[in-house]
Amino acid sequence: MKLPTYFISHGGGPWPYMPEARRNLQGLEKSLQDIPRQIAAPIKSVLMISGHWEEAGFSVSSNDRPGMIYDYYGFPEHTYHITYDAPGSPTLAREVFSLIQAAGLPSKLDPKRGFDHGTFTPLVVMYPQANVPVVQVSLQRGYDPLAHMALGRALAPLRDEGVLIVGSGLSYHNLRAMGAAAQAPSMAFDAWLQQTLVSSNPAERLQRLAHWTLAPAARLCHPQEDHFIPLMVAVGAAEDEVGTCYYHENNVMGGMTVSSFRFGVG
Repeated sequence: MKLPTYFISHGGGPWPYMPEARRNLQGLEKSLQDIPRQIAAPIKSVLMISGHWEEAGFSVSSNDRPGMIYDYYGFPEHTYHITYDAPGSPTLAREVFSLIQAAGLPSKLDPKRGFDHGTFTPLVVMYPQANVPVVQVSLQRGYDPLAHMALGRALAPLRDEGVLIVGSGLSYHNLRAMGAAAQAPSMAFDAWLQQTLVSSNPAERLQRLAHWTLAPAARLCHPQEDHFIPLMVAVGAAEDEVGTCYYHENNVMGGMTVSSFRFGVG
């Protein structure tokens, strides 16, 4: 059975490990917990494209026991000792590497890469038992939307093999404009996202995403698009299929409008 793909807004830092932050993000937590319930078929592994890893080409993590990368600053001391002990999958990593190369895209295997918080933060909520193998694919520097859509197309056959493809980022990511300053731009950009991902036909969706910087408040919401480009991979892997907004919330962290999306039917 073909699995859907996802673009998830993963929240801020290691929030599942901090009780107060977790209380403030209950809506997001419930949306992540619901993903396994949305999928009719059991999954064999997760392929994560995180906004927290970029390379010259599309690198693929191939360690069978990935370590942890604490890529955040100013959080409580205990969050620098947490672990998410899901196994990697060298077999899947080699298949991903081959698919990317066959598509004519630059790729390499990375046997040292561990889990960054764009990966372990949502997964500890989705699969808290850490019993699902996880492989990561990096973004490519330059953030070319078309290249990342092409990556998604290359990875699409994995959906028939029980691999859940997840783009992990945030639909709004401007750390210099949080709280009340985020309200107007995030609402305007989110309205464009809803029109693009849910209401547009597949050809229109791809065209609008290719020119996403023309969207209302685009650069206010994403001064750097590292947290937005994982969406392109999720769309590319399911480009002809229906888009659904399965999580939407206003006034997150004092002002942000935030959404997550599914492509294809669970």
